[in-house]
Amino acid sequence: MGLEALTSNYNAGLPAPRERKQRPPTTDKQPLVKIATFTVNSIRARMEPLLAWLRQHHPDALCLPETIQDADFPRAPLEAAGWQVVFRGEKAYNGVALVSRTPAEEVRFGLDDGGPADEARLLCAQVGGVTIVNTYVPQGRELTHAMYQYKLDWFRRLRRFFGRHFQPTDLVLWCGDLNVAAEPQDVHAPEQHLEHVCFHAEVRRALADCRQWGFVDVYRRFHPEAGRFSFFDYRTQQAVQRNIGWRLDYLLASPALAARATAAEIDLTPRRAPRASDHTPVWAEFDLP
Repeated sequence: MGLEALTSNYNAGLPAPRERKQRPPTTDKQPLVKIATFTVNSIRARMEPLLAWLRQHHPDALCLPETIQDADFPRAPLEAAGWQVVFRGEKAYNGVALVSRTPAEEVRFGLDDGGPADEARLLCAQVGGVTIVNTYVPQGRELTHAMYQYKLDWFRRLRRFFGRHFQPTDLVLWCGDLNVAAEPQDVHAPEQHLEHVCFHAEVRRALADCRQWGFVDVYRRFHPEAGRFSFFDYRTQQAVQRNIGWRLDYLLASPALAARATAAEIDLTPRRAPRASDHTPVWAEFDLP
């Protein structure tokens, strides 16, 4: 099957994005809720760039997939800077965290279906009236590896999780490192990656099936063009400058929340900085009552 046939029309029939509103300089309540995801990778080594990004953008919530085991999580500098943080992690970089301006509510971890333990891959919480599901989806390693089958099954389990807990009329945002380039335009030279665990047709269908719950790709509503990436492999020389990357980090909103989106961006500045993560932040703003 060719790439054109594999490409899905994510946003057909959706209403046009709302006009973006400017934040007033001083108000008791910000009119826009800003939520971001940043696969920070080695969070202790990236703490200064992370704090700098938080100071500049001041999001209501920042999701951090791929963090660190709980005993080593550097919560002190985040809390000293005035941020709230909840997290769950384990060895081998399986971890999720949520940084927020106000305390997160109704926090829970894992898929809660009685399957294999995965609490370090999913964090669900409410911030600013939005239920955020922060996920670090398994990478998969190789198509013949057991972890690839685990990845496919993880998406099926996640789809059932959404069906158990939410309705499309709820304000829900699924975000994080999904380890899938959803469409050919989400990876440089897609024809070279047809057998990759993050682009194989099977894993792309698994993501699409999960999204059938009703999720809208918020970033794509504002940027339908190709060549916008959030991950640039360290092993590729000058990957950012040459724009050789993947879009693996997503903000997927329920229809009720997507209708309130006013802006979405990939911020390449942290990826261009010294000692950068191989991923870079993706953020969106929502006009909530």
